[in-house]
This record gives sequence, C-alpha cells and structure tokens, in this order.
Amino acid sequence: MVRSILLAAVFGIATSVSAGAEEAYTVHSFEGSFDDATFSVESAIVGRGLVIDYVSHTGEMLNRTAADVGSEVKLFEAADVFLFCSAVVSRKVMEADPMNIAHCPYGIFVADRDGQVMIGHRNYPEGAMQEVQALLDDIVREAVGD
Repeated sequence: MVRSILLAAVFGIATSVSAGAEEAYTVHSFEGSFDDATFSVESAIVGRGLVIDYVSHTGEMLNRTAADVGSEVKLFEAADVFLFCSAVVSRKVMEADPMNIAHCPYGIFVADRDGQVMIGHRNYPEGAMQEVQALLDDIVREAVGD
C-alpha cells in the first residue's frame, strides 16, 4: 500500500487515503518546490498556534549514511519530518485513553522523490485518535492548498 501511495505521488496523482487498519499513510502531491512545501507546512502548523518541537532531516540522514549501510539507493532528494503536539488535542485523546501517549508527538512529512514533492502523515487508529487525524488532515490540506 505504501509503495502504491508513493508511486501515485511520484506520478503526480493527488492521493488521500482514509484511515483504517490497512492504510498506514495519507499522502498528497504538492505543486511546487521542496522548500516551498516545508515553508507551507511550517506555516500551517505555526498558524494554528502550535509549536514545532523538532524537524527531522530524514532525507539528509538517509543520503549521508547510504554507503555506510551498503546501499547505493537514493530514496529522496530531500525529506523532512515536522514533529509537534497540541496541548488541547493531546489532552483530549489522552484523557480518553492515557496510552494514546504512544502516538505523541505527531508528525507531518515533506519529501521530494524524483522531482515530485509530497506532504503527508501517518494515519491513526479509530476512536479518540481520529481527532488527531482530523488535525493533521487539516494542516496538510492547508499546506497543499486544498
């Protein structure tokens, strides 16, 4: 499933995957550069009064360490993951089930694969975590201009 989502994104198909046990990710194509996409995601997160705790430069790490792990495959031109939390939403989902702490912080990724920029997030389980799912969907849709 993830491979088909990535392929759809690489070939310019806007892909939105609904949450479910078999669906791990939601991915949307972004019309623009990687830098524009990261700016758009950052703006959408901060614009909601949320604080970005960390930006993982996953693409840089994968490119830098490829030879060290015996690989010549370049997975991404660039890829970042924005990690953040929402005090309001996190409190609600953790009051519903304190073990929802396992899902925090929340992440939105931006990746450039073969010139196709995509923005997405993992999908969350049914129940209280669907509030987080909705928050991430809203942020990603704003970032891609939907």
